[in-house]
Amino acid sequence: MKKIMVIGYGAMAQTVLPKLPLDVKLGWVVVMPQDIESTRKLVGSDVEVVSQVSQITGVPDRVIEMAGQAGLRAHIFDLIEKGLDIGVISVGTFADSEFTEKVREEAKKYGARVHVLSGAIAGVDGLASAKVAGLDAVIYQGRKNPRSWKGSHAEQLVDLDAITEATTFFKGNAREAATLFPANANVAATLALAGIGMEETKVELIADPSMNCNQHKILAKGVFGEMEIVMRGVPLENNPKTSMLAALSVARFCNQLDDSLIV
Repeated sequence: MKKIMVIGYGAMAQTVLPKLPLDVKLGWVVVMPQDIESTRKLVGSDVEVVSQVSQITGVPDRVIEMAGQAGLRAHIFDLIEKGLDIGVISVGTFADSEFTEKVREEAKKYGARVHVLSGAIAGVDGLASAKVAGLDAVIYQGRKNPRSWKGSHAEQLVDLDAITEATTFFKGNAREAATLFPANANVAATLALAGIGMEETKVELIADPSMNCNQHKILAKGVFGEMEIVMRGVPLENNPKTSMLAALSVARFCNQLDDSLIV
């Protein structure tokens, strides 16, 4: 029996954990101190619920972060020092180049492996492969219903309640997008890491009242040829900022824990 740890126990974690394979068990949950008691009631007495990685007993076979950028920053270096295998969904945190370099250096020092999960999109493997020969351009377009942008920096740029047609409210690069929209633009950071970097990856964010899903469009050109991928993902029912496919990418990471043939 393999045992995993999760950082954060919000909408995504509660979607992922029922999809664990039978031979993978939840052993530890790390949450904010004020959430410990309520989380214990949800996960049961067999699961250790703590607020710091240093408080756990035993060693997880795999760790999955689903706590947002602040949660990742708070715990990743404690996880790395334990030499753990870590899956990261809050990829926008890597828009901070100093943080990213420190993660690389510390992971190498302690023998940890940090996996950037594919999240809400497909094609990351193809983009990373194309990068080997050389990429000329990567453009990401994120299109969501205005209500899915509420609570984000979009409210400072456009009146979301007044939108009646598709409106592009942000154009910039992946670093800017991931910094300004930490809960919405993990995809931009993932594409930047896989492709031509934070500055060169162009991002357009769109509020479209006709959308009943979250749409991600990826355009790439390079020596390999051209790529165009459109994903229309159903958002999580209890968190419309997050695509269900992002949660399923975490479940896939867990399902691969004991596989000998990895696709």
